[in-house]
Amino acid sequence: MAMITLLEVIRRSEAFLAEKGIDRARREAEEVIADILGLRRLDLYLQFDRPLLENELFPLRQAIQRRSNREPVAYISGKVLFADLSLHVNSNVLIPRPETEILVEKISQTLQKRELAHKELWDICCGSGCIGLTLKKRFPDLHVTLSDVSEKALEVAKQNAQEVVCFKQGDLFTPFQGMKCDFFVCNPPYVTESDYRLLTPEVHKEPKIALVGGIDGLDFYRRIAQNLGNYLNPGGLAWLELGAGQGENVKKIFQDCHWSCHFESDWSGHDRFFFIFN
Repeated sequence: MAMITLLEVIRRSEAFLAEKGIDRARREAEEVIADILGLRRLDLYLQFDRPLLENELFPLRQAIQRRSNREPVAYISGKVLFADLSLHVNSNVLIPRPETEILVEKISQTLQKRELAHKELWDICCGSGCIGLTLKKRFPDLHVTLSDVSEKALEVAKQNAQEVVCFKQGDLFTPFQGMKCDFFVCNPPYVTESDYRLLTPEVHKEPKIALVGGIDGLDFYRRIAQNLGNYLNPGGLAWLELGAGQGENVKKIFQDCHWSCHFESDWSGHDRFFFIFN
């Protein structure tokens, strides 16, 4: 029996994904196939006439079927590159976005100018741990604590922890009663209920609890503005990620609670990052 080549597998996978309504079906097929075979996308075409064995075809078929069901590529591969880290991800955590990498870079630019020995940083709503774990790797002197309301999300973050950090489970400030931090960072749920219904099927595979921040998407910002003063040391700093277009509303929420603050834009000019000074 003639063996199927890598190029033919790519073509068949592309046709199957296109039939299922997947945008950029060729690119999506290539990414899934390259990941399963442990290759770069370029390598697929350097080996296009390579015959594939049945033990290679079986996981490829499974992966392409999962992608046809609109499962994100990151969940299929089980990993994602973020800043300095290769992170494990699954459907219990959000897939880290490029915008969050920008936030980490902005935070890093501030922290590298400071004396960090004995300083405490909290990454709340940590999900995969992408923010806190990257900052701990870059600034080993920091004492870093990651928290999330989801026990399953914390399990993922613990798998990703290569440095010594602490973990706490609970809703926002609940696990930190009686404690103080010097640096606070949070990428909270900020999608509105109405916008959530318009998101792609792929995003609907991610945990809704980590996406939706109430009817107007601002619930977590209100709670943080009202309570952060009980937990942030004098001279402390806080950083938040925003939904596009939320800057002015979030700024008003914090100014009404007497915080000094400003928002900054991402590379596309959208309000995406919020900085708070104590």
